[in-house]
Amino acid sequence: MNAGSGSGKSGAGAPASLHVETFLDKLAAEGAAKNTIESYGRDLRHFSAFAQARRRAPEDATQTIIRQYLKSLSEAGMAPSTSARRLSALRQFFRFLYAERVRGDDPTAALDSPRQGRRIPKFLSEAEVDCLLAAAKTRLGRNGLRLVALLEILYATGLRVSELVGLPLSALSRDGVMLVVRGKGDKERMVPLNEPAKDAVDAYLAVRETFIPKGRISASARNRLFPSRSRDGHLTRARLAQLLKDLAIEAGLPPNRVSPHVLRHSFASHLLAHGADLRSLQQMLGHADIATTQIYTHVLDERLKALVNEAHPLAQIPLKK
Repeated sequence: MNAGSGSGKSGAGAPASLHVETFLDKLAAEGAAKNTIESYGRDLRHFSAFAQARRRAPEDATQTIIRQYLKSLSEAGMAPSTSARRLSALRQFFRFLYAERVRGDDPTAALDSPRQGRRIPKFLSEAEVDCLLAAAKTRLGRNGLRLVALLEILYATGLRVSELVGLPLSALSRDGVMLVVRGKGDKERMVPLNEPAKDAVDAYLAVRETFIPKGRISASARNRLFPSRSRDGHLTRARLAQLLKDLAIEAGLPPNRVSPHVLRHSFASHLLAHGADLRSLQQMLGHADIATTQIYTHVLDERLKALVNEAHPLAQIPLKK
């Protein structure tokens, strides 16, 4: 059976369906990450506006309307990856409606995802990362110590930016050589710190308390590894991204090539280049599916080519003309 739309939170230029908001509340109750919920909300509200313009509530949308929506994204120049993400949000939404018996069918079941070319993640060379670290180490005072610690942890662990800035102080092991990270789906994993990262964290901890806001201090800020005056009590993702772009300029690198996510890609790419296996990398990155980790196989391809060129006995034999 189909249900009509209700009033909900606003977004994407139109009120969202009550069913959309119920679906988002369900995600929150199941422990989905805040960023995931916000992303699903934006995508579903955008689709809601499209469906309502065709006099349909989003939960009543037909497969034809969904196809028209995907076509409109393509005609608007939307990247296939973005269209695929939006279709993924719709799939989850309509599966929820089917499970809750709001609908008797899933109109997305027979839809194919937009074709995507093989994406090679953007990453920095080892020399470029060295330049960033060298520039950070010229920063003086407590801000310099914090920046070096953030950069060393990012490059040593490949943490997601939300995982890094939200680390509780208790995430650090007593000996300072491990981090206990709570990632997507509220799953915990243990990630080792190398010696440079451990030393940088030790130096930062000596000044950490100076970042705890005075006055009405929230318990959250006191318990964060990287406390700040932000609403959540820790350094924000936007602030870290800006710090890295400023650092890139000092290091002589284009700022648009440097971000927390690029450093995560750099960590993964460099680790594979030095002999790590995909399973170990999957665990460190916190990927639920190894298929996600396989975006880094471009590094393995290059390593294999180099191995053949350097070690194969026929590689050194010139071809006859």
